[in-house]
Amino acid sequence: MAAAPQYDESSVKVLKGLEPVKHRPGMYTRTENPLHIIQEVIDNAADEALGGYAKNIEVVVYQDGSISIADDGRGIPVGIHPEMGVPTVEVVFTQLHAGGKFNKKDGGAYSFSGGLHGVGVSVTNALSTRLEVRVKREGAEYALAFSDGFVIEPIALLKEVGKKNTGTFVRCWPDPKYFDSPNIPMGELAHILRSKAVLLPGITVTLMVEKKDSSRDTQTWSYPDGLAGYLSEQLADAELIVPLFRGERYINEENDSFSKGEGAAWVITWTEEGGIARESYVNLIPTPSGGTHETGLRDGVFNAVKNFIDLHNLLPKGVKLLPEDLFARASFVLSTKVLDPQFQGQTKERLSSRDALRLVSTQVRDPFELWLNEHLDYGKKLAELAIRQAQSRMKAAKTVVKKKTSGVAVLPGKLTDCTSEDVSRRELFLVEGDSAGGSAKQGRDKDFQAILPLRGKVLNSWEVDQSELFGNNEIHDIAVAIGVDPHKPDGLADLSGLRYGKILIMSDADVDGSHIQVLLLTLFCRHFPQLVKNGHIHIAQPPLFRIDVPGSGKQKPPRKFYALDDGELEAIVDKLRLEKVREGSWGISRFKGLGEMNAEQLFDTTMNPDTRRTLQISFDALEDDTRRIMTMLMGKGEASSRRTWLEENGNLAEGDI
Repeated sequence: MAAAPQYDESSVKVLKGLEPVKHRPGMYTRTENPLHIIQEVIDNAADEALGGYAKNIEVVVYQDGSISIADDGRGIPVGIHPEMGVPTVEVVFTQLHAGGKFNKKDGGAYSFSGGLHGVGVSVTNALSTRLEVRVKREGAEYALAFSDGFVIEPIALLKEVGKKNTGTFVRCWPDPKYFDSPNIPMGELAHILRSKAVLLPGITVTLMVEKKDSSRDTQTWSYPDGLAGYLSEQLADAELIVPLFRGERYINEENDSFSKGEGAAWVITWTEEGGIARESYVNLIPTPSGGTHETGLRDGVFNAVKNFIDLHNLLPKGVKLLPEDLFARASFVLSTKVLDPQFQGQTKERLSSRDALRLVSTQVRDPFELWLNEHLDYGKKLAELAIRQAQSRMKAAKTVVKKKTSGVAVLPGKLTDCTSEDVSRRELFLVEGDSAGGSAKQGRDKDFQAILPLRGKVLNSWEVDQSELFGNNEIHDIAVAIGVDPHKPDGLADLSGLRYGKILIMSDADVDGSHIQVLLLTLFCRHFPQLVKNGHIHIAQPPLFRIDVPGSGKQKPPRKFYALDDGELEAIVDKLRLEKVREGSWGISRFKGLGEMNAEQLFDTTMNPDTRRTLQISFDALEDDTRRIMTMLMGKGEASSRRTWLEENGNLAEGDI
């Protein structure tokens, strides 16, 4: 019998400096290829341009796999950092939670920037075999170099330069061992650089790719006409229903809701057919998955058109307009400035700041409504487009209703259903516990959100025969509510009776909640695999913490942050400290369960499609590897396999104590 592994003081490992990044790079960046760590450096150069300090950004891709990014901004400070006791440029590249983006006081170094978590270029450094920095600042040029995140060439003065000759040059060699592929997708890199030129009119962005003969292919972008010029280029072959509507509005003075300088620039139009172009950015950071700022644009534009329709009495009787009726054929580019942006994850693909919805909506609605009433023909064309789409949607929904009402199944008595007949919009929340179910019922949007509270834990159905499933009341109620019968992974499933486009598992953010999630996922993956395969199953992600920050007079209204886990909580608290918010003045509340949230909190954080966070479940239930893992985890006779697996992987777990 093998000896038990030793567990003593030396077994407890503390990850210092940049070691957490090397240990789990996927928590800090995308690991398909090195593009995202390069983007962190590009974003820093763009932030200098956003502040009005840089006019040129130059990126070079070398034959040896390295990449350099240069700007003519102010240059990273090189003096000794007052707290760390080392040159500030070294701090920026070696400390996770460090950077000028945290300091928002009196405008700060970067009043508007993409960074919240503050990992940035330190992650680039951690995941590179070598990184070189040259800084031109205050009449001198300095250089230093790192290897695997550590300083190997301390900062040194290279030469004297002109006082106006300033900027930062960074060249890095990404370490292939951290990435699935060492190759940077050149199309994506070009798109990112072009977007910077679009969002910063007057800035010139250059991409050079070194060839084997040391010559360079060069692309240069500059858009003096900004967003409108870019969208016109994207839709060059399309026939526009209305001309481009462009606008730009920012908060001029501090008010109770928003800070000075917050706002948005946008350009939007509609096409009858063909492809659509949609891009959004927050402080120059691309948000390919959208977020609350896009929802704000949709909300502001929709309300303007709806007011126009009501004013001119254009809506036929019995037609109910929805925002997607208008937005189905919309193309837009949106650039938003938000003081403290909150993103879903460090990869910043989706904005989750709740205030951004109201900010963009209020900035867009009034000027667009004014434009519609000044151009009646265009207003009526948009009204016709939205009404036509709504009528088509309602007709399709009625067709589905006839199919699904032919059955004899009686819906569960504890199901609180919704009123919409559009299956694609309808959502079913499977909620842990009656108390949370009560809050969910009060807070939900009755139009398209249904609630089915679950008592206790669902049966482990991995090895249960489908003919015996309905012997369990909870599983019976779930199947009847969804409107789909259990089916086999390799068989045909009849989804014509499906009653909800999204089925969301909503449980507490604790161990019991995770157990309920696993049991429900087992049920869906084993007995309803087509629902998983078609993307209908989602997990709601309620926050674990709420952070209440008091206001500071008229300058700053009270703020409220939500954190999914300890990591997000730490990042928010670090940010507050670097903002010089008085230590301990903020309050931290931990939600023990969904039942502790009132209806409004539960809707805002976990149910509102505009501000919630969800995880879509997708995997191929037919794959042998998937079946093997699920059998090991959920099989009744697999206790020894689970024990072996836990012994091998237990050190990766974080205990919820």
